[in-house]
Amino acid sequence: MPLRLIPEIHRATHRIGLYLERMSELGVTQAEAHILAQLVSHGDSTVAELHRALAHKRSTLTSILDRLVARGLAVREVSEQDRRTFVVRLTRRGKSVAAEVYARLQRLEARVLAETPPRTIERLLAVLEEVERAADEDQR
Repeated sequence: MPLRLIPEIHRATHRIGLYLERMSELGVTQAEAHILAQLVSHGDSTVAELHRALAHKRSTLTSILDRLVARGLAVREVSEQDRRTFVVRLTRRGKSVAAEVYARLQRLEARVLAETPPRTIERLLAVLEEVERAADEDQR
């Protein structure tokens, strides 16, 4: 029996990646774009918060953050509340790039939401939540 969910989720994720790659003038990768969008929508975040939001492996997240910092789009600073924790903040240039990334993702999402009944969206979100839960359980 062929897989029903995973190929469709993978294809949609890949298409979003291709959509983001068409933003080549912004000079960010798909992974960087998602982190920038997260930061612009949720504000300064700890590395742990970014990890929870995006589910990257810690080493992958560190590598992406290193690239964003090296290009002057973000800074990593020791938290004032907990010196063992790093907070990631967008720079002025990072805020500009992040705002453009976020606006483009908003336009894509708005097109989908406008053409899809709310009940279908609710069902999709429930299925995606179940896929995440099942995948997380299998890792324990």
